Amino acid sequence: MPFREINSKMVEATVFPGQKMYSQRGAMLAYRGEVSFTPNIQGGQGGVMSMIGRRVANEATPLMTVEGNGTVMFGHGGHHIQVINLAGDTLYVEADRLLAFDGTLQQGTMFMGSQGGVMGMVRGQVTGQGLFTTTLKGHGAVAVMAHGGVIELPITPGREVHVDPQAYVAHHGDVRNKLSTALGWRDMVGRGSGEAFQLELSGSGAVYVQASEEKL
Repeated sequence: MPFREINSKMVEATVFPGQKMYSQRGAMLAYRGEVSFTPNIQGGQGGVMSMIGRRVANEATPLMTVEGNGTVMFGHGGHHIQVINLAGDTLYVEADRLLAFDGTLQQGTMFMGSQGGVMGMVRGQVTGQGLFTTTLKGHGAVAVMAHGGVIELPITPGREVHVDPQAYVAHHGDVRNKLSTALGWRDMVGRGSGEAFQLELSGSGAVYVQASEEKL
């Protein structure tokens, strides 16, 4: 269910009979046709365990199930929207950045400590995000939100990418992440997080970076 970009802050999706999609509550701007919107209590694809994982992660971003036959326009808070197409791989993204996504995608929750050990947990503290992140896996499209637009940076073996943790939006592929300090501990005294920390991503895939250090 591909999204059509209307402008940088609005997308349109076609809903077909027998298919589902999920959106953040309040993200529907307008629609045409016979389309229904119902609160989702199953956590999307992944069922109850996915929902429990999201609540443990304090990522209880409410979702709506979108069904019917028509077209729906989505947007939220005037945020910029980036459409990401998955071809069997996994997207890692904070739940509150999800605008809408295909119902065919398998939804789950990953403990950030499992990628990068203690440093993965530190990343959650530094960015103000949880120790968990939402995963979407399979074939389909995802619309995510960001401040000030997004750039996609490829990650290839032997060429890791360093990102300001607060500018990080999402990543996909076979990617490892770890947090490193750009300054010595002595130099960090009296400083905020800022560029004192860098998120290093390595492997094969891509990372999406927003043109801002603001949280949604």
